[in-house]
Amino acid sequence: MQPIISITDLSKIYDGGVKALNSVSLEIEKGEIFALLGPNGAGKTTLISAVCGIVTPTSGTMLAGGHDVIRDYKKARAMIGLVPQEISTDAFETVWATVNFSRGLFGKPRDRGYIEQLLKDLSLWDKRDAKIMELSGGMKRRVMIAKALSHEPEILFLDEPTAGVDVELRRSMWNLVRGLRERGVTIILTTHYIEEAEEMADRVGVIRAGEIIVVEETAAIMRKLGTRQLTLTLSDPMEAVPDGLAEWQLELADEGHQLVYTFDANDESTGIPSLLRKMSDLGIGFADLDTSKSSLEDIFVGLVNEQGPAKPNEETEPAA
Repeated sequence: MQPIISITDLSKIYDGGVKALNSVSLEIEKGEIFALLGPNGAGKTTLISAVCGIVTPTSGTMLAGGHDVIRDYKKARAMIGLVPQEISTDAFETVWATVNFSRGLFGKPRDRGYIEQLLKDLSLWDKRDAKIMELSGGMKRRVMIAKALSHEPEILFLDEPTAGVDVELRRSMWNLVRGLRERGVTIILTTHYIEEAEEMADRVGVIRAGEIIVVEETAAIMRKLGTRQLTLTLSDPMEAVPDGLAEWQLELADEGHQLVYTFDANDESTGIPSLLRKMSDLGIGFADLDTSKSSLEDIFVGLVNEQGPAKPNEETEPAA
């Protein structure tokens, strides 16, 4: 099956020699939710803007639904909806007029029923006659999403869509995203809320300094790059790790009350049974133990810092 978005050797060099994108190649399948992660300045917005026809690349090719984004701009752009980071719309227009006008810009015939349902899905129906200037920040964000969906695009870009919005809007937005995916809409999102990407995305791409450094299914990247930790709460605190336990590269935590062992979750031999036997031989007792695993955020931080997977953080589960 042909990918709905195909990017090949895409580069963008701004005036002054700043290289925002460096030979980026990426394919996105129809109907998937793809999360693009990266630190500020990594090139996320530039990449999205290039595919949406807002930024002209220095070199490379981009196809949206088989249409060349540069040579066949109108057909490519008609397939795409974009929710940018910045809220930009006519403050004096009503919600209904704004969304309806956006649909007309793409040559779509009037469809009151579709616009009505869209506004209801985004909890905007009661505000349909309100002027944009009268809305809260969260409501304005909903209007931006409604505008992006007004022409029934097959591809939806969400650039930091939940930044600065309340929990209720975030939940309703992701419910809407799931519904769109069920209808076959392809969704590409950037987000600083890593837990959202972990929960929502089928695949994750990480961009650093204008280069895609990894693209992987979310579950697979968790398996491949994830680590686990065993935390042992000691019966008696210690000041240093005994030499007899050196091979496990343990760390002391909680002022010597805990021993922490980090290991590869994919290794058949974790080393835990031999560690526990050795502790017993040395007369080191423990009152409790639990395990934790890397979250996508841990992995992301490790990747962008070129340090490999970071250590697990916060997410815990009972030891098996």
